[in-house]
Amino acid sequence: MSRFDQVAPNTLFKQLEGASPDDSLPSVTALLAAVKFNTDGLIPAIAQQHDSKEVLMMAWMNRAALEETLSTHRVCYFSRSRQTLWRKGESSGQQQQLVSAALDCDADTLLLYVDQTGPACHTGRRSCFYIAIDENQAVITSTPLIDPDQLYGKKHES
Repeated sequence: MSRFDQVAPNTLFKQLEGASPDDSLPSVTALLAAVKFNTDGLIPAIAQQHDSKEVLMMAWMNRAALEETLSTHRVCYFSRSRQTLWRKGESSGQQQQLVSAALDCDADTLLLYVDQTGPACHTGRRSCFYIAIDENQAVITSTPLIDPDQLYGKKHES
């Protein structure tokens, strides 16, 4: 039994601010009920390579995608353009296996530690974060590992 079991979902994460690693937490179901999904029912999910700590990408999850990811350990997102679940790598083969997941202190952002197969970005790059900017300029920091047309099996149109 957790001392947080009777805490209302809308105040659970505020109460967890004083928690320690020795505290037992409520069930995952109770924690997911307290997650602050946006008005579209989504939460941003940042994927980070578990061993190198390289930030690979950010995508969106709804509750179904989060639950599927936690139960299968294959990362599943919600595609806003297609309005459906999107299992990373289903068309490219470049999958993400979940190593662990963590919610931030406000319960409105998710950090996924993953094992990424090949490139994470649809451009064929390892990371989606390849355009470095500062106050004076922008530069491309990496080249594609795989041509995007090859990655997704598209034919080149002239």
